[in-house]
Amino acid sequence: MIDQVAPADLAAWFAADATAAPVLLDVREPWERQTASVTPSGFTLLTIPMNEIPGRLSELDPAQRVACLCHHGARSQRVAMFLAQNGFDALANVAGGINAWSLQHDPTVPRY
Repeated sequence: MIDQVAPADLAAWFAADATAAPVLLDVREPWERQTASVTPSGFTLLTIPMNEIPGRLSELDPAQRVACLCHHGARSQRVAMFLAQNGFDALANVAGGINAWSLQHDPTVPRY
């Protein structure tokens, strides 16, 4: 089961294990990130489009807490499930994606 974490609760989810630096994995396409992006605060922001994840899996560390982010949460959920099948344990999906991030956490992030 993949944790579903609201943007407002992400910092607490990351803080649950302070042994490795947490990662927010943005799986959106480059044009989407140009339209709206998050500012890293207490986590590393890694941007890998969803279709590139299998070929770039070595860029991720299974020992880190990884929260996946997309536009509304569907693509990031699929990526989180893929990561779980490949040995990652500390995973979350940012519920509602960047859209929810704008509504719940940072209204300066544009919605699209």
